[in-house]
Amino acid sequence: MSHVLHRNISITVPTVKSAEGNYLIDDTGKKYLDASGGAAVSCLGHTNKRVINAIKAQLDKVSFAHTGVFSNEPAEQLATYLVENAPDGFGQGRAMFLGSGSEAMEAALKLARQYHLERGDDKRSKIIARDRSYHGNTLGALATGGHKQRQKPFDPLLIDVAHIPPCYKYRFMKNAETEDEFGFRMANTLEEEILKQGRETVAAFVAEPVSGASLGAEPPAPGYFKRIREICDQYGVLFIADEVMCGMGRTGYLFAMEPEDVCPDIITIAKGLGAGYQPIASVMASEKVIHAIEQGSGTLWNGHTYMSHAIACAGALTVLKVIEEDQLLGSVKLQGAKLKKMLYNAFADHPNIGDIRGRGLFWGLEIVQDKQSKEPFPASFNLAGKIKTDILENGMLSYPSQGCVDGINGDHILLAPPYTVTDEELTMIVDKIINSLNNQLDKITS
Repeated sequence: MSHVLHRNISITVPTVKSAEGNYLIDDTGKKYLDASGGAAVSCLGHTNKRVINAIKAQLDKVSFAHTGVFSNEPAEQLATYLVENAPDGFGQGRAMFLGSGSEAMEAALKLARQYHLERGDDKRSKIIARDRSYHGNTLGALATGGHKQRQKPFDPLLIDVAHIPPCYKYRFMKNAETEDEFGFRMANTLEEEILKQGRETVAAFVAEPVSGASLGAEPPAPGYFKRIREICDQYGVLFIADEVMCGMGRTGYLFAMEPEDVCPDIITIAKGLGAGYQPIASVMASEKVIHAIEQGSGTLWNGHTYMSHAIACAGALTVLKVIEEDQLLGSVKLQGAKLKKMLYNAFADHPNIGDIRGRGLFWGLEIVQDKQSKEPFPASFNLAGKIKTDILENGMLSYPSQGCVDGINGDHILLAPPYTVTDEELTMIVDKIINSLNNQLDKITS
């Protein structure tokens, strides 16, 4: 009997014993190709020796010293690396280091509030985010997200966050629109919501540059975030880019906002930052935000025991050096283009795949009951869960999820393989998805 409080206490999950490159191996010796990096985490696979050795080396120096008293070399070096490689316009910002993406989002929300208070703008406390988004599982982050199924049990505990529609081309783009017109229209829903909430009361707008778990790798329409930036600037609202899942090379750029040619005020990153070797996340504050704090209290109104943990920072710094020195951003773009082609060849004409979307090595397949009407399968079918189980039994990890249509209904499969994925592994990924998808669809229709 397990005494671990697992995510599902009604089933027995495999016990992982070892790893080998892009594979995990359980206690029976069965190998699993990690096609989703867990949850878009293990971007370098599971046995990168440089990262492992960096962590071991830091253990020989110092593991923990409280940041109320000390800094440490890995944290200083990691912050410098991130700020120097941040999107144009970020300036002489700073970074704090935490333990998870949820912690990062909580800290980002608090930082946005502090920014306004430091400037004497105490009316600004409201947050606007997008439907079908996911920003974490702690209470503030959960409220900010737009996933109704996850939120429902905890509604009485959640802060009131306003939500606008996502830039979701498959379901929201009108037939007569160009992509540019669509992006402009969807971005303007932010201005409408700011005016509805009260232009003097809104502190920040939160969005994933490329949507992750709740919407399945939906990239923005051209010009969408440029218009978002204009609106935020016009109304004095901070723009928080949640790059927890899509950042640190996942889309082929170190920061997912880079191809949008837009600089956020605050950036949250996690998953790919540590590549799973140590728990770590970061909140990056631009020069604009830091300047307000410097001119005000001069202190950060947020603290965690394990902030800037030396071992985690040492591991993350080496992850970023491996990505740079092994030219893995180029690999993500190259292998991502191959995966895109394979997915379109395999699924473009599939009667139950409504949409194929993504960027880099971050792709989603939206499953529908009827391709013409775009009708999803009922959530009660738990199609995503059944596909996940089927794929796992066939020796692969994937990330199927529900809720992309309305926060409850709508199944999709999210793919986020390691940046080191081979051509052979890409073929295996597509083949296993085809087999498991068709297997579960056959059971539903038979």
